[in-house]
Amino acid sequence: MNDLIVIGGGPGGYVAAIRAAQLDMKVVLVEKDSLGGTCLNRGCIPTKAYFQNAKALKTVQNASEFNISVDSVQFDLKGAKERKDNIVNNLVNGVKQLLKANGVEVLTGVASFIDKNTVSVNGENLTAKNIIIATGSKPSMLPIKGIDLPKVLNSDEILEITDVPPKLAIIGGGVVGLEYACIFNAFGSEVTVFEYMPLVLNNIDSEISKRMGVFLKKQGITLHTSTVVKEILETEEGLKILAEGKKGTFEVEADLVLVAGGRKPNIEELNLAEVGIITENDFIKVDSSFATNIDNIYAIGDVIGGHMLAHVASEEGITAVEKMAGLTESEVHYHAVPSCIFTFPEIATVGLSEEQAKDKGINYKVGKFQFAANGKAMTMGETDGLVKVIADEDDVVIGMHIIGPHASDLILEGITLVKNRLTLKDIKGTIHPHPTLGEAIAESILDVNNEAIHLVPKKR
Repeated sequence: MNDLIVIGGGPGGYVAAIRAAQLDMKVVLVEKDSLGGTCLNRGCIPTKAYFQNAKALKTVQNASEFNISVDSVQFDLKGAKERKDNIVNNLVNGVKQLLKANGVEVLTGVASFIDKNTVSVNGENLTAKNIIIATGSKPSMLPIKGIDLPKVLNSDEILEITDVPPKLAIIGGGVVGLEYACIFNAFGSEVTVFEYMPLVLNNIDSEISKRMGVFLKKQGITLHTSTVVKEILETEEGLKILAEGKKGTFEVEADLVLVAGGRKPNIEELNLAEVGIITENDFIKVDSSFATNIDNIYAIGDVIGGHMLAHVASEEGITAVEKMAGLTESEVHYHAVPSCIFTFPEIATVGLSEEQAKDKGINYKVGKFQFAANGKAMTMGETDGLVKVIADEDDVVIGMHIIGPHASDLILEGITLVKNRLTLKDIKGTIHPHPTLGEAIAESILDVNNEAIHLVPKKR
């Protein structure tokens, strides 16, 4: 009998398998598709490859700001797709080699439960003392008439197109929708975004969300917030979107429509009913050790809901395995989960937003510093955005929110502060090198108590 069967080879599953092997468990990993899951094959990595194409395009298009003359700029999406696919293949092979080096047996196929210790894969029964479900999620399609038309794509399908659509309509102003909006806007598409809520990126700090809305419009992206898409129609020219917004009904023409309306868990093929695993809204219910109601069956990642981020799934995988092995101190620090959004400019957040702090009844203070006043940002020609720090009445840092250049890298300092519940006093005196973007973090921390050096003092 194996010690552990892991169902799903995404960032939760393969990381759990490797950690289990490190703890001397005999591990079998079952994956029905490609190792790396959605993140590596159809999500984080492919979109970031396209994001870099878009960033390079924008740099060339803005070359005149740096006194560089460029006669013409041409973009080849087919070539960009080949580059993206090569990156993905290299990383998939890397995961395969890591699993092999750690002694993890990998099987390709669909796993379904026979009993609490047994799964069937390709007609063969496998047994283990413990089983981890890490099957991830898939795009969910919205209940809109015309959603099944051929030119209406989900976030997986749009990665396969080889021609830039002249007009792209995106239903959903969340992370996925806005990342694709920025990418295809840079590629040359005329982009329109429809969002049901009053703000895009409705779940982040509202000040950051509002800034993002301004920056998107500045780039030429059309936003329709507080808007419901009623129907998608096929026309001779392409597609027509019928929508209802604040000023009534209206129409928008498009060549392609991207539906970016959320995700749902992959559980259909698991045969969960056979072992009686409890779900809620199709997500598997787990306790703090990631155990289901069946004591030897665990679940991690998107299939349990929550943050639904690759890095969270990985941490949950490690924690589940360590709990399984009796390492009781292992835990996931959910109060310090970072989120990065690869738009122009980037966004990164960790900890509480202002709205969340208010809802919790916390007496909080805010410090801010604009990238427009940062020397490094000025030399880069990327001055849009700010760093925002939130501290409680005891000066403990409870949140950091960044919109601006390299936000996804800068947030690392904020993660350390929030995770360890450090105070402003703990941080004060930490020397930030000059000239760097990180100086904006130092100034925003000082600004919480009106001590920023490169800001006009607040009125007392």
